[in-house]
Amino acid sequence: MWADERVVNVFGLARGRKTTMASARSLTTDRIWRALEKTAFAVISFVTPEGEPRSSGVVCAAARRHLYVVTASGSWKARQISDGDPVSVTVPVRRGGLLSLIAAATATFLTRATVHPAGSVSIESVSKRLASLLPPERNNGCLLELAPEGAFLTYGGGASLRDMAMPAAAIARVPVA
Repeated sequence: MWADERVVNVFGLARGRKTTMASARSLTTDRIWRALEKTAFAVISFVTPEGEPRSSGVVCAAARRHLYVVTASGSWKARQISDGDPVSVTVPVRRGGLLSLIAAATATFLTRATVHPAGSVSIESVSKRLASLLPPERNNGCLLELAPEGAFLTYGGGASLRDMAMPAAAIARVPVA
């Protein structure tokens, strides 16, 4: 159950009123994608061919309901993630005001990776925003296209700091499409 929404709501829900489960239903796919389109950082997690878990912070951009990451061709990520591999993504979504210093909301989702070898796709044609975030030497890197599947699992979207300690009030599942 969603609780009091007197704090800044990072997913665009109404503020300043008592809410019920109806608010969880109003946390829509479109609202989550709008929040993801504003972010430039995510943590991707995957399993190596040897079965070892790995996580890595990445610069990213969302476009056309996919998340894009550029990595150096010889990097760990480029060597370990192959086409079709499952990748878990967690995106911290900045909350406003003082809460931005204390706790971020998050959106987590499962994706399938499509790996575009260096030079096979113009990064700027996929996402001008991503191209602008990268240092010039990275513009010719390997492009990972991450297509979300299933549902977003959000934590803290619309929940007060106090309510973030109560999973029932802080968690929502929203279809990715």
